[in-house]
Amino acid sequence: MTISGQDKSNRVISQDMTDIDAPMRYAEPIADRAERDGSVGLVVALALALAVAAVGLAMVSREMAEPFVLAILAGLAVVGVFCLFAGAVGILYFGQRHARNDLTKAFVDNLPQGALIADAGGRVLYANRSYRELLGLDAEAAVPAPDRAFGGNPHLAEAIFRLARAAQQGRRLKEEFRLPPPGEVEDEGGIAPRWFRISVQPMPPEPASGRKGALTVWQVDEVTQDRAREETSFAKVQAAIDYLDNAPAGFFSADEDGRIEYLNATLAQWLRLDLSDAASGRLSLGKIMSDDNAALIAGAGRGETQGGIRHFDIDLLKSDGTTMPVRILHRLPRGHHLAHVLILNRGPGEAEEAGAAELRFARLFHAAPIAIATVDAEGMVSATNAAFVRMFGADAETDGGDKRPLERFVEPADHQALRKALEAATAGQGVIEPVDVTFSGTKERSGRLYLSPIEHTLGDGEAAIAYAIDTTEQRALEMQIAQSQKMQAVGQLAGGIAHDFNNMLTAIIGFSDFLLLNHRPTDPAFQDIMNIKQNANRAAGLVRQLLAFSRQQTLRPQVLQLGDVLSELSILLGRLLGENVELSLDQASDLWPVKADLHQFEQVVINLAVNARDAMPGGGKLAIRTANVSEPESRELGLSHIPPGEYVTIEVRDTGTGMSDEVKQKIFEPFFSTKEIGRGTGLGLSTVYGIIKQTGGYIFAESEEGEGTVMRVYLPRYAEDAAEAETEPEPAKAERKPEKPKDLTGRGTVLLVEDEDAVRSFAARALGTRGYHVLEASTGAEALEVFEGHDGEVDLVVSDVVMPEMDGPTLMKELRRDHPDLKIIFMSGYAEDAFRRNLTENEQFMFLQKPFDLKQLAAAVKSALEG
Repeated sequence: MTISGQDKSNRVISQDMTDIDAPMRYAEPIADRAERDGSVGLVVALALALAVAAVGLAMVSREMAEPFVLAILAGLAVVGVFCLFAGAVGILYFGQRHARNDLTKAFVDNLPQGALIADAGGRVLYANRSYRELLGLDAEAAVPAPDRAFGGNPHLAEAIFRLARAAQQGRRLKEEFRLPPPGEVEDEGGIAPRWFRISVQPMPPEPASGRKGALTVWQVDEVTQDRAREETSFAKVQAAIDYLDNAPAGFFSADEDGRIEYLNATLAQWLRLDLSDAASGRLSLGKIMSDDNAALIAGAGRGETQGGIRHFDIDLLKSDGTTMPVRILHRLPRGHHLAHVLILNRGPGEAEEAGAAELRFARLFHAAPIAIATVDAEGMVSATNAAFVRMFGADAETDGGDKRPLERFVEPADHQALRKALEAATAGQGVIEPVDVTFSGTKERSGRLYLSPIEHTLGDGEAAIAYAIDTTEQRALEMQIAQSQKMQAVGQLAGGIAHDFNNMLTAIIGFSDFLLLNHRPTDPAFQDIMNIKQNANRAAGLVRQLLAFSRQQTLRPQVLQLGDVLSELSILLGRLLGENVELSLDQASDLWPVKADLHQFEQVVINLAVNARDAMPGGGKLAIRTANVSEPESRELGLSHIPPGEYVTIEVRDTGTGMSDEVKQKIFEPFFSTKEIGRGTGLGLSTVYGIIKQTGGYIFAESEEGEGTVMRVYLPRYAEDAAEAETEPEPAKAERKPEKPKDLTGRGTVLLVEDEDAVRSFAARALGTRGYHVLEASTGAEALEVFEGHDGEVDLVVSDVVMPEMDGPTLMKELRRDHPDLKIIFMSGYAEDAFRRNLTENEQFMFLQKPFDLKQLAAAVKSALEG
């Protein structure tokens, strides 16, 4: 290794300092083999060619040689003339060759960094003077490449190896390393280490140079002075941090997520915290202050102008839960997301800016939009703001000097919880859980009280601040949401029960039909079987009501004029209500249209009327009124969960016995009834609720015991858009079911897919007795195997919708991938709309609602096969 000794290091540094003041001079490279020598071989080859030509011409006769001689002489003459012209215009040089840019070479020769160019074999072609000075080489010494000059030092072996490897692979690489002095002596009298930065990069050959193979460019620069300046700057920063840690004021910095990045020792001592928590990033604003104050600091960091300073007077939390009043100077540096916070601790005896602070507090106290009161150690209210008086009435005023206990403003049931919170505030606890209370004098108004301690007791004995928030509307909304969620959960349960019951009822009704085929009406067992089937049909009606409540029934919506529907329905209602109930209709003349299922809407009105009749055992009046509700009127209804819009309302009012609040909370739940046992199933209003909700409407009940009941239904106004107007120029009419064919026999191959064994057995037997060849499968996957086993020679697929492994819609997609015209009938206990939304648009299939009997199944299959 040639770089060693303090004399060489000092000589290089002094040489650099001398060059700054010395006049500019051009340096000469210590190695330069970039010039390419002329080729002597071309000259020898040309001479040999002329000699061979002369010998060859001498061997032939003069007459034969004369044309060749003249041709050679003419060619040489042309070449000579061309060379004269090329020399005149500068194409050829007859002196020294000038093939490179002298300005570029001079620039590289005078670079302050060392530069070296080597070929692929490592031979040095060029090196400037700075390279020799950085390595401390003598003028007569050979110039080595950097990988050889530094390769002998064991401290640099890895870095030099990476550089040499990059040079061989033709890659760019830069390394910076520390060259320790001999013996690693770095005391005041020793030799300081040196720092070098070496880079290597490939240089492709220039086509004009004629050189083959890429070259390697090395650059060497000493950065010892830069490193020395960095160490000096780091030492100054460390000294500033040491000063900041022991400053008489607290200091911390937090990021935009509220995580504390730095905390000085003074603040850690005040709050009795461990500095290691802050260093590990486990400390956040919520650990040293309340959540509200943490949000205040975070909001100031997001909202204030960068570079500005804001003041906050808040309480910090110590590790033992007590508080410490401080003043915070908050600053967000320009271009940074870290918030720098300076904390000044204010002792009990300090009263700086006391007058201005008191005035500012008074203005904030009385202008606050929430109720605030100061409370002494005995729990007596000493001062209140305007919002507190507005919330609790004139009794909350304290201007007369009379103090009233805070417990007076809440119900006795909440006194114990409030007293416990007051004791915590008096003890100076920083985190006190809020207390949910009911305001005294009424059970309808509720609120939440927050208590915050005052550490330094003022002259009038104030110990805590109470904040009160009215949560009456919030509680009502929470109850509505809870009721809605409960109804949704019950609806899902009812839908699942209805699906399972439909499967069982399908088997009961189907096998009853088989028994009826084998018994005549005169047989003793015929009437028993008919009773079984009739009760199964009644159970199917209850299941349909459950599906209506769970909003999983099949609807056929159409545009309706409710006035016409109610006018036609009034005749039937008069018969249902009887002579003791007086029916009156009050309909608006310009009633808006709605879109609903006609039969389902009629069921809603009938159920509401029958319930009203049962609530008037001694007779009474039943009034049905319809009206339009405009968007401004909908906002004034006071019903928070009805979005503003245009509605048509149907009001059913009776003069019956009315309902209590407990009953009103449960009237829409399935199987809930106040009637005697045997007089109702408890599904009437639940069915109404499901139909209205599935139609997109709302229903509400208003009732008081002994004052009658009002049921109000709100249906959204139907507004026909342009696309629908083109496709449906006239209002839709009630659909008629297709007439069943009389001859239910047929021929063809039917693939029956059903996971319920009883339903599959009944359906397969029913279709088999009607002349069809039936293939059975219990799952979708098994159906695919059966279908492929018959080479797709299947005329119709009758499939359940809900099955394990593969459901009906997925099976249809798989089958129609290769057979797009395959006819399919879906049968399900759920509504058609429950699974149609999961299918692609315009998918064609037939639907058979469970439970069904033998004739309905045979009719559906024959209709599907006949198209």
